[in-house]
Amino acid sequence: MSRGWLIVFAKAPRAGQVKTRLCPPLSSAEACEFYRAMLADILEATLEFAQALDLLPVLAFSPSDAEVAFKELSPDGFRLQKQQGRDLSERMANAFAEAETAGAERILLRGSDSPALDFAHHQAVIDALDTGDDLVLTPDQGGGYTLIGMRRSCPAIFDFPMSTESVLEQSLAAARSLGLRSSLTPPSFDVDTVGDFQFFDDLALAPSVGLCPRTIQALLTLPGCSVL
Repeated sequence: MSRGWLIVFAKAPRAGQVKTRLCPPLSSAEACEFYRAMLADILEATLEFAQALDLLPVLAFSPSDAEVAFKELSPDGFRLQKQQGRDLSERMANAFAEAETAGAERILLRGSDSPALDFAHHQAVIDALDTGDDLVLTPDQGGGYTLIGMRRSCPAIFDFPMSTESVLEQSLAAARSLGLRSSLTPPSFDVDTVGDFQFFDDLALAPSVGLCPRTIQALLTLPGCSVL
């Protein structure tokens, strides 16, 4: 039995339903293909990280009719489960509850738009949880986080809208109000808008560039791309 879960939250790569904030200047089809590349890199890396950390790799997907597609997209070894809930906050809370019910003692969750999130970030979360922290977050560039870890389910940590510029501070404030011990890892980045492509310039000089070859190749094929 693994000592915890490493969950990837992902949407099915369907044009017009993923990475819509990249459009314009990208077309819906271009944004979808870019997302598909990121997702492939992230699933491959997550499987490797989960194996190294003795965690069960879990792919929590939406919409609910995408299971067949994700069976084809995901590497062997992932547990597939549907995201459950009315909005992202509820779906994340439910994912942690499902992991705890299944006996996971360390629960990590990441999105599918942070291709530079490397093994060191995941190890840092595990280390912090193992030394007594209840909540560990990896900040992103927009006031949110790219990775969250907890030792048990805590719905109050998600009791506000996600994907806003105050999510990180609200999460930490919720932890303080509950008397939970929390900490932060070094930051990373996710890709929401074309302005976020600038972060790949620094990534090209970093060891973590090897994590996302498909993402970088897809980026280089976009019209007018000037990064890297």
